Amino acid sequence: MDSKIVIQIENVSKSFAKEIAVDNVSFNVHKGDVICLLGPSGAGKSTLIRLIIGAISSDHGQISFGEVLVPDLSLLGNIGYMPQNDALYDDLSGEENLAFFARLSKMPKQKITTQIDKVLNLTDLSNHRKKLVRNYSGGMKKRLSLAIALLADPDVLLLDEPTVGIDPMLRRIIWDQFHQMKANGKTIIISTHVMDEVTECDKAALLYDGQLIHYDVVDKLIALTPNGRIEELFLNAAQKKGMMA
Repeated sequence: MDSKIVIQIENVSKSFAKEIAVDNVSFNVHKGDVICLLGPSGAGKSTLIRLIIGAISSDHGQISFGEVLVPDLSLLGNIGYMPQNDALYDDLSGEENLAFFARLSKMPKQKITTQIDKVLNLTDLSNHRKKLVRNYSGGMKKRLSLAIALLADPDVLLLDEPTVGIDPMLRRIIWDQFHQMKANGKTIIISTHVMDEVTECDKAALLYDGQLIHYDVVDKLIALTPNGRIEELFLNAAQKKGMMA
């Protein structure tokens, strides 16, 4: 695995109306890693992803891609982002949604058709390209959102809860796709509250109540538990917080 650091997150904090969402979080992401942002709802996962892509600014600390500080518009062409809630147009077909987002990103016209074909094939939506999105199933919408994130063939992918609300078989297919992307040199950050999904990742950042309680290789994190269940680390954090309250 390439040891090059592609993202540095340094002492980052973010509050909304005096409510702390991310509290002094620091960790590095290396090229080719699949990183799991794991934690319960309200842990700060989505906020952290939005901070990394530069959609919102931190109150304290900084995030950088190499030597470039976030936010910086020059980074957007190299980042694929999949939001937690599908940002799709129901009255357009899958293909038309992809074409819209391709034009929005100023993709060269001669490249649009090729890239649309590529991502539709990758997400197994080629046979549904002309179907209106309002007629897509929930799983198909998830895959179309993933296809949009992949359109520009970015080196870094940030995917917010990409497997929520989909059946186990489709979840397996999507994770297989992520592993193939890793094999092709992509760096992937995936947020999830599904504890079992941590074993699909190289490293995990465990977030609880806005704080980073652990960040390490997954096997090392599991070794910290008495029974191999990663949720034990969250239970320990909750108990400690309760004793301090």
